[in-house]
Amino acid sequence: MGSNSSRIGDLPKNEYLKKLSGTESVSENDPFWNQLLSFSFPAPTSSTELKLLEEATISVCRSLVENNPRTGNLGALIKVFLSRTKELKLSAECQNHIFIWQTHNALFIICCLLKVFIYEMSEEELQLHFTYEEKSPGSYSSDSEDLLEELLCCLMQLITDIPLLDITYEISVEAVSTMVVFLSCQLFHKEVLRQSISHKYLMRGRCLPYTSKLVKTLLYNFIRQEKPPPPGAHVFPQQSDAGGLLYGLASGVATGLWTVFTLGGVGSKAAAAPEVSSPLANQSLLLLLILANLTDAADAPNPYRQAIVSFKNTQDSSPFPSSIPHAFQINFNSLYMALCEQQTSDQATLLLYTLLHQNSNIRTYMLARTDMENLVLPILEILYHVEERNSHHVYMALIVLLILTEDDGFNRSIHEVMLKNITWYSERVLTEISLGSLLILVVIRTIQYNMTRTRDKYLHTNCLAALANMSAQFRSLHQYAAQRIISLFSLLSKKHNKVLEQATQSLRGSLSSNDVPLPDYAQDLNVIEEVIRMMLEIINSCLTNSLHHNPNLVYALLYKRDLFEQFQTHPSFQDIMQNIDLVITFFSSRLLQAGAELSVERVLEIIKQGVVALPKDRLKKFPELKFKYVEEEQPEEFFIPYVWSLVYNSAVGLYWNPQDIQLFTMDSD
Repeated sequence: MGSNSSRIGDLPKNEYLKKLSGTESVSENDPFWNQLLSFSFPAPTSSTELKLLEEATISVCRSLVENNPRTGNLGALIKVFLSRTKELKLSAECQNHIFIWQTHNALFIICCLLKVFIYEMSEEELQLHFTYEEKSPGSYSSDSEDLLEELLCCLMQLITDIPLLDITYEISVEAVSTMVVFLSCQLFHKEVLRQSISHKYLMRGRCLPYTSKLVKTLLYNFIRQEKPPPPGAHVFPQQSDAGGLLYGLASGVATGLWTVFTLGGVGSKAAAAPEVSSPLANQSLLLLLILANLTDAADAPNPYRQAIVSFKNTQDSSPFPSSIPHAFQINFNSLYMALCEQQTSDQATLLLYTLLHQNSNIRTYMLARTDMENLVLPILEILYHVEERNSHHVYMALIVLLILTEDDGFNRSIHEVMLKNITWYSERVLTEISLGSLLILVVIRTIQYNMTRTRDKYLHTNCLAALANMSAQFRSLHQYAAQRIISLFSLLSKKHNKVLEQATQSLRGSLSSNDVPLPDYAQDLNVIEEVIRMMLEIINSCLTNSLHHNPNLVYALLYKRDLFEQFQTHPSFQDIMQNIDLVITFFSSRLLQAGAELSVERVLEIIKQGVVALPKDRLKKFPELKFKYVEEEQPEEFFIPYVWSLVYNSAVGLYWNPQDIQLFTMDSD
């Protein structure tokens, strides 16, 4: 940048940036703007490149912070951008590359400046900077319009109204990113912001009518996963003879100011490919999640959340109730397919959770699908690779399963879907298994991982709740799934015995020494007994409701019958052990009558015959096991930091210094 600049380190010395940030006012009609905005370089694609850009331009930005109250140059730049956006739709239709290119550059500069302004000052001070104008005679207007609100409305219009073409792709991404930056003041506060100026603008006034259209557009951006145009489709290539109209015009306007360069390189070397295949889809989803998790205003609920919880399928012709504001329709099939395909990312799983939990229309639609394996398998894969995932992603995946298992139809149907060759499941070759049995295997594996590694009671509880919800509908359990259920009980039993022994030894030690503080083994024992009770209830629920469908579980029970003897007389388990003891005793007797040296096939045959003979009235009925996911009070205390951590880690073209962030703790790159 500058007359011969090709290195990022030259940016602070660039004469046009110095003029923008200096002490001289620049009128919005000055030819300077055409010169300033005629630059072209590959967009930064990594946090390293973005960090270099920020470090090189921070002095320019801070200079503008200091001088803008006298010059009003920030407002002039924004007015230049606003005037250009009025012709942007027509420019797209007419393929006016130059106009769109310069408008994009104006927004890129605004976004870079806003990031610094938002970090450097309070929202009230930022709002003041939008009101400053040139202090020369005849140019100051005390009743100027609210430029900040106008810019936000303009960004919403740009996102929703400008057709997505190769030449408009980058400005669409930049518009979404700038809205994310507008809301980024949350990053610099430890507490969740419940009132802010940006919230006020977005939730009332001129921005409010765009609510449903913006949410719908962001969702469709996620659904379509539009990839960025190929190099050269939107940047102005240099013609070999330097005589092409496009290059001649661009270079004539720019006069060699901001020449083509790469961050960290020299010349016209292509920038590194972005980490995500669709920057627009990625940024749109992040913005959507930010908007959905804004706290309610004191006098009005969050309109973006209202839009997300109430939208309907395009095939639903029923009228919207008048009580539902910001309603719209979207193609549920397309949304479902996109959600199935994108579950490798935290933000897609968080969107799935949000929709399943809050939008009854989409939940009903998904549970009625006959291809639920396309959604469930990616969720199971997240849980299976728990070692490689962050804890929040695992929690979201698990809660999605818990919400799904609240539905009896889902719990029945997953045992009817047969799968072949699950390549990512490496503990055992599964040539054929039902989706239900695979779900049980993965959840049990997650419990066992948690027992040995993280020891998180919340994760335990939700895993067991999902199994409990399914237990009455267990059908034709795979022999390996049945074995793992009993193996988990065996692991719990050993842990119980170990803790019991430690508690006994501790009690003996306390009699000989009164000075040493003792571990609270009673609490550990109580927790492990709660989990054992839950596992016994799950096994009992299956035996009581679907014994005839699960010979493999009976086989596994008989094979490990000794495990259950110690719990028959335990006061915490006596009642729930009655049915399990009855089943073990009944089938053990029939096997004894059949003789010794029985093959596996013969044992299963005897079990299937015995199921018919076992009087059902001898099995004691217990209340149905049903657990419903309930969001904790003040969920924003979890979700807002989580969403912003996703923005920090996933946003394309945005970088924040981890040392500046207050909302959560991040390691430096």
